[in-house]
Amino acid sequence: MSQPLKVMLIAIEASADALGAGLAHALRARLGEAGVRFVGVGGARMAAEGIASPFSIDDLSLVGVIEIVTSIPLALARIDAIVRLGEAERPDVAVLVDASVFNWWVAEGLRRRAPGVAIVKYAAPQVWATRPWRARSLARQADHLMTLFAFEPPYFEAAGLASTFVGSPTLSADHADANPDRLRAEIGAAPDDPILLVLPGSRPSEVKRLMPTFEEVAMRLKDARPRLHLVVPAAETVTGLVKARVSGWRHAAHVVEGEKSRRDAMRAATVALAKSGTVTTELAMAGCPMVVGYKANPITALIARALIQVKYLTLINIAAGEAAAPEFIQGDCTASKLGAALAALLDDPARRRAQVAAQTAALAKLGAGAPDPFGAAADTVIRVLAERGRAASN
Repeated sequence: MSQPLKVMLIAIEASADALGAGLAHALRARLGEAGVRFVGVGGARMAAEGIASPFSIDDLSLVGVIEIVTSIPLALARIDAIVRLGEAERPDVAVLVDASVFNWWVAEGLRRRAPGVAIVKYAAPQVWATRPWRARSLARQADHLMTLFAFEPPYFEAAGLASTFVGSPTLSADHADANPDRLRAEIGAAPDDPILLVLPGSRPSEVKRLMPTFEEVAMRLKDARPRLHLVVPAAETVTGLVKARVSGWRHAAHVVEGEKSRRDAMRAATVALAKSGTVTTELAMAGCPMVVGYKANPITALIARALIQVKYLTLINIAAGEAAAPEFIQGDCTASKLGAALAALLDDPARRRAQVAAQTAALAKLGAGAPDPFGAAADTVIRVLAERGRAASN
């Protein structure tokens, strides 16, 4: 029997950790325990799949120019450690999940110090929104790209990079098993009590920047609506930080942890106040109307304004071509503007229904409901290796 495939998975953020864990699970399901071996870097979800990370990824969940620049020494040390791991392990394939800037340097190092290792990028940089030249750069580094959205492959194929649309687990998520009544019972909410979900992000820098404004919004809305319940789902990467900040609110809020409670909360919520990002797609899939807010470091925002080529930041709004979900970015991300938009939704069921319909239509344009994206990703990795002459035992 041939040697098992050795797969290196690199994920330095919470969302990437979830993708890496799903891919590992799907590969093991196809190849069996004896058919595949994993090494790499990830978080709690990949650890649950048996992938022991040599260091914590919590301090690498960075966003924005300033955060990245000030963390360059740490990032370079982590990149070097990852490349040395690849050099020592010599995997058949290195799957670099999201984190385009960080993984650009990882790919460069692997090409130099572990030649012959196939490099597959999982989740594409958003070249359709900013810096289209990144497609050419990635084509020089990676052997294959797996994209989350159906419209993305042509951008990279035009640059000479073979690409496969595998789908996004967010767009295939089944919320049928979520139980909003369970969440209401847990927080002591009556069936007709309104619930505001507050989602400040999964990176420490985002929570620190957004939480003061989100807190002010939540407190004002609670002041005017005593029956309003405040629920804050905490990402694994920032649970301690979120709990510490929420504990100081003048109105009590319920911090929920874990995927089951998170799904329950999204289905139970009347409205959500969310950081721009993957969570907005999750909320749309759960049928939850939302208001989106985001603030970056001012220097990062200045650079972004010069580079971004799309009108909206939120993916469902980009797909819709309009503000299906109200979004308030940078200087517009104020407590008064966010609060007014949320109040309008809280007080008008018809407005909420119309927004959910618009969000659902946008999801359809993104390809919501595609079957088993992790299975498609696993099949792609196996096919890429087979085409390179490395077949797995089954």
